[in-house]
Amino acid sequence: FSSFTPYLIITMEIAIILYICCSVTFLLFAIDKLKALAGRRRIPEAVLLTACLLGGALGGLLAMLFCWHKVRKPVFLITVPLLFILQWVGAYFLLCYFYGSSRLLWL
Repeated sequence: FSSFTPYLIITMEIAIILYICCSVTFLLFAIDKLKALAGRRRIPEAVLLTACLLGGALGGLLAMLFCWHKVRKPVFLITVPLLFILQWVGAYFLLCYFYGSSRLLWL
């Protein structure tokens, strides 16, 4: 197990970064929804999509489900779930690279 310690640290750092990205994205979507309800100036859609692209797709997807925000926009209905899938596939291949594919067959 001690031979995998550097990789475990790297994957924990990546997990923390993704958690922060997802949290920030969720908050951006929720704030935009509150601004929409109040009739105030909104967060640009490009900012929301960029936040999803930079690792926050899970947060964007959860915000779409829980806040019921941007669910009628086709670009969000297609792009956010697609980015979510691509990010999870990318994370799987990163884990395969760090730990070896034989250790991740159960995923």
